[in-house]
Amino acid sequence: MSNLILETRQLTKAFKGFTAVDAVDLQVQRGHIHALIGPNGAGKTTCFNLLTKFLVPTRGQILFNGIDITGEKPAQIARRGVIRSFQISAVFPHLTVLENVRIGLQRFTGTSYHFWKGLTALRKLDDRALALLALVDLQDMAQTRAGDLPYGRKRALEIATTMAMEPELMLLDEPTQGMGHEDVDRVTALIKRVAEGRTVLMVEHNMKVISRIADRITVLARGAVLAEGDYATVSRHPRVLEAYMGSEATELQGAH
Repeated sequence: MSNLILETRQLTKAFKGFTAVDAVDLQVQRGHIHALIGPNGAGKTTCFNLLTKFLVPTRGQILFNGIDITGEKPAQIARRGVIRSFQISAVFPHLTVLENVRIGLQRFTGTSYHFWKGLTALRKLDDRALALLALVDLQDMAQTRAGDLPYGRKRALEIATTMAMEPELMLLDEPTQGMGHEDVDRVTALIKRVAEGRTVLMVEHNMKVISRIADRITVLARGAVLAEGDYATVSRHPRVLEAYMGSEATELQGAH
């Protein structure tokens, strides 16, 4: 079982009178892009919040590399190498693109909390920051103010900043949300590129994205696992099509 990087056992989150995540058993294989999909209100983001300990499970277990991390705090989870990006782009808008990535790299230098020390130590990180920007096609925008980037490029910057923290497991929450076709295609290719040698767990609504890059898919509905498998398997599953219904089901089947 050493090929499992992340596992949940009967993971449950109940609010007053409502179970948002219901006894979810999730198994994420090392090196895979694993997608978590489902209709609105299925519990996908709540599940992410449980994995990163922004929410405390009502019951159940979370194991990372075989170690029970259920009781750990968000900072401990991040130090283990579980790094998350959010639905809303989270960059420092007044800093340059390069400076944003450099902040992600600071945790490895011992300068994380020494902002008053001047820039000399930080400039040593520029080569690594530029290499990460090259990976996400942002090297030509290194000196651009992050707030001035188009939306799709902000998401690419966020992925570069996430990469700077050297994640063993990247959690991407709706990485293509609100994007036009061109940006969706660029970010999809980018996720595939940065996933090489890493593990990605992503929540995503765009079925074309899922069909192109996901190795394995878990479908949630009403907080519970409805189906699991590769895209061909889940896109034809009767209960999955029923859960999506209408135009969303057509999109699910037509995304090949």
